[in-house]
Amino acid sequence: QVQLVESGGGLVQAGGSLRLSCAASGRTFSSYSMGWFRQAPGKEREFVAAISWRGGTYYADSVKGRFTISRDNARNTVYLQMNSLKPEDAAVYYCAAVKTLAPRVVTTANEYDNWGQGTQVTVSS
Repeated sequence: QVQLVESGGGLVQAGGSLRLSCAASGRTFSSYSMGWFRQAPGKEREFVAAISWRGGTYYADSVKGRFTISRDNARNTVYLQMNSLKPEDAAVYYCAAVKTLAPRVVTTANEYDNWGQGTQVTVSS
């Protein structure tokens, strides 16, 4: 198990950028597939981006070309760089982790067994 702590959320104008960070505890971070999800008020949690422990990535269509997920295994941290933000990107963003044997991206929430507390992203129009 790992503990996850997100940071970097805040208020930004449409078209602006934010970088979210997710710091993980534990010594086996490099064995975990990591993901970002978001949940807006009244909506279900949705997949945003994922990265395998080898660095392969996958994005939701709604963020492709605007968001970039990356990881620094030496710092036990995964990042989500968000550019060209839109009002519809506003949500609570959650980091998630799951240990995988194969270097695969994980895009479904119910496969993850470690979640952070979330960080709020607000985008003003």
